[in-house]
Formats: sequence, C-alpha cells, structure tokens
Amino acid sequence: MTMEYESNNWIWDWLYSSPHLFGGLMVTAALLGFSTSYFGGIGVFPSYGWSNFGIFLKKKRERKRIRVYMDGCFDLMHYGHANALRQAKALGDELVVGVVSDEEIVANKGPPVLSMEERLALVSGLKWVDQVIANAPYEITEKFMNTLFNEHKIDYVIHGDDPCLLPDGTDAYALAKKAGRYKQIKRTEGVSSTDIVGRILSSLKDNKNSEGDSGKRQQSQRGQLSQFLPTSRRIVQFSNGKGPGPNARIIYIDGAFDLFHAGHVEILKKARQLGDFLLVGIHADHIVSEQRGMPYPVMHLLERTLSVLACRYVDEVIIGAPWGVTKDMITTFNISLVVHGTIAESNTLLPGETDPYAVPKSLGIFRMLESPKSITTSSVAQRIVANHEAYMKRNAKKTQSEKKYYEGKAYVEGD
Repeated sequence: MTMEYESNNWIWDWLYSSPHLFGGLMVTAALLGFSTSYFGGIGVFPSYGWSNFGIFLKKKRERKRIRVYMDGCFDLMHYGHANALRQAKALGDELVVGVVSDEEIVANKGPPVLSMEERLALVSGLKWVDQVIANAPYEITEKFMNTLFNEHKIDYVIHGDDPCLLPDGTDAYALAKKAGRYKQIKRTEGVSSTDIVGRILSSLKDNKNSEGDSGKRQQSQRGQLSQFLPTSRRIVQFSNGKGPGPNARIIYIDGAFDLFHAGHVEILKKARQLGDFLLVGIHADHIVSEQRGMPYPVMHLLERTLSVLACRYVDEVIIGAPWGVTKDMITTFNISLVVHGTIAESNTLLPGETDPYAVPKSLGIFRMLESPKSITTSSVAQRIVANHEAYMKRNAKKTQSEKKYYEGKAYVEGD
C-alpha cells in the first residue's frame, strides 16, 4: 500500500533543526574554496546566495504548526464531547473536526436526533475548534486519510480510548494507527449520549406513572442524577480565565441551557455581537423544575455549566443564577444590557409571578432578541422519544430477551 503523504526530506529536517551546524558547514565550504553551487549540484545543499542565507535560516527556524483531526457524529452533544475536543486541541496547535454524515450514522448506528446543520452549529460553536469538515466518513479509509494528510495538512488523527468498531468488527482507525499518525485521549467519565437518552426516557416514563404524586416525582428525578463528578479543575479547563476590560460593554443573558443545542449556540452568538463581554446566567436545578416541570432539567447545574462554558461566544457564567435580574446583579457585574431570546420555554409568566426582567426594563437596558432557531430542549426530547419508539417498532419481532436488553436505549452517537 502506497501512502502519498510520506516524506523523504529527512536530511533537510535534520539540518533545519541544527542551523548552527548548517552555518558551520557553509563557512567551511567557503574557506576551502568551494561554491554553494557545487553542493547544490550533488543534490544535498541547495544553491543559496549568502544574501539569502539569513532569511533561509529564519524561515526554517519557525516551528511547524501541528494540525490534528478528530471526528464524530456529535449527536445530542454534551460536555463529554466538548472535553474530548479540548483534549484533542491540546495535542496540537490547530484542531480540525469532521462531522460524520447522516447517511454514515444511519449505516453504522441508526438515525441521528439532530440534523447535519444543527450538529455543525454545535461543533463550530466550540472554543477549541478551528475548522470543520462536513459529511466526514465514519471510517478512516486510505483515500480519506490521504485527503487529510495532503489537502488538510493533518499531522495526527485523534480518538478516545473507547473502541470504535465498524459493523464487521474492524477498527475504524486501523489505517491511521498503522501509519503511525494516531493519538489517543481519555474518555470523559460519567456521561454518554446513551446515558442522557436513558435519563429522558426513564424520567418521562416515571413521571407519567407518578402523576399527581409530587413526592414520587421528586424521588424519580433524584434517581436520574448524573454519574459525573465535577471538579474545580474541570471548570477551570473550560473557562476563558479572563475578565472584562475596564470599559467593556457587558451583555447578560440567562436561561436553563438544558440539553445544549444549536438554538443555544446561535442566540449566544447573537448576544455576544452586542458587546465586548458575554456573561451567562445559568439557573439552578430547582428553578428550572419550578418553571418547566418534570422531568427538567435533564442535565444538572454543573453539567449545563460546562456545556455553556465550552461555547466560544461565552466569556463568563454565573452558576446558579437567580430567576430575577436584580439591581445588585447589574451593579456588581457592571452589566450594560440584558437580553432574552424570543424562543424560550419559560417566556410566559406564571399566575402571580413577577417579571424577572422588571429591573433592567425600568433602567432601559433590556432587549428581546429574535431567536435564529426554533429548536428547544423539549423539541429535542420529543425527537429522542420518537426515535426510540420507531426503533422499538422496528424490533418488535425480536425475542423477549433481546427486547429487555434494548429497552430504554436509543442509538444516537457522538461519544
């Protein structure tokens, strides 16, 4: 098998990394009366004039930027995906991400929950991503590998330490490993797309069975808590670590940001364009439950916090922000403008409830933003339920033991 990306310029790579040795050779050649054209004639040294020698060395001393590639379906995207891409970026200078096509997902896993457009918006919105390749193949074939190495100048292909097998049981990254251009990262513990799907299906089922009994509903919700154990180090890894400048125009937007989706990315992007610094308030779990009812939130507060922090348009977050925007908040954080999207699941006030934006409205610093997308957390959950029901119908003829094994699972991918 011929690999087009192999390089035979090892001699030059060695000389470029040793400019002092190269210079010494050139000086020796001059003292001995040889011309640089002589060396160029024997195919080792190029014919460079002394006037270009300094420019040559300067250019060759510049370190080559390492470009790494990671792919995935990124369906029902969560902070585990974001952390994987963060780790991938740390292995190089530029991160190129391939988003697997709908057809490839169907062939290898099953129908995706999110469209290609929505998945592209999610991946492009991550702060560690430099370039996105749409409709990438599920398997790293020789043809696609040569495209990565030659056209996209990729140095390494990255994947997690969990196996990625094709329907025939072979490794999807076998060729990249054989070529010595593969690197591995650690999988994020405590989260997966299947786990999140399970939370949604189980919570909806338990909620339906326990209607009218708030105690049972609360117990059901506690049973669906994530296995993820958040640490301050993880939050620091996701954070920008920078505050606003002295005269920065600070924009504030709040919400649940549950099951972080393309609609969230687009409204955050739009909000960020209004100022210099975007501060995002993330409501506490009990506030989300009060406003939206069970089984929300699907993701707990710190999981939602990491998803928001991973977005390139977000500068800082308030973890467990209050429902109402107070005068003290505006003063403390020096907020210039408070915004809210037109598409939200809690725009309608409950009976007897005060307007959470009454204070910024009275100060003339509130604005409604037209939401670029109509997608919501509930609509994503409904798609998951519909996918699950369709899957169960397709497998109605399976044996009872097989049904029990697959019950509660949904085949969405992106881990």
